[in-house]
Amino acid sequence: MLINRRTIRIEWGDCDPAGIVYFPRYFEYFDICTNALFERAGFFKPTMLKSYGIAGIPVVDMKTTFMSPSRFGEDVIVESSIPKWGKSSFVVQHRLMKGDALAIESFETRVWVAHPDGDPEKFEARAIPSEVKEKFGLPDETQRA
Repeated sequence: MLINRRTIRIEWGDCDPAGIVYFPRYFEYFDICTNALFERAGFFKPTMLKSYGIAGIPVVDMKTTFMSPSRFGEDVIVESSIPKWGKSSFVVQHRLMKGDALAIESFETRVWVAHPDGDPEKFEARAIPSEVKEKFGLPDETQRA
């Protein structure tokens, strides 16, 4: 399974008045890390959207557990991978590490979507091409959706 690691320095503007990361910023980090994971697999997002005729890979569900806060000036590492593939959806796991300690774990469910009949107001799920899944290294059968 392909894993991408990205180091993020916590900046002053990421923090709330208590000096810890304001929680929505983590979701921005995770979105950036999802894009970095796809790039590591060889899929630059603008090219991927055009090549596969899709509108995007939006988040439709998210579960996040916060175990330890991050503070201004710290460097954290986000490890991102796709442990589960479905026909048109997939789960991205993000593990935010502070040293050897797991500080946050988040699971995003994303869907491979297109505009039906070119209508930009509508979205529909499409099957994820097998060559996309293969670039990430498929998890064993018991983990597939």
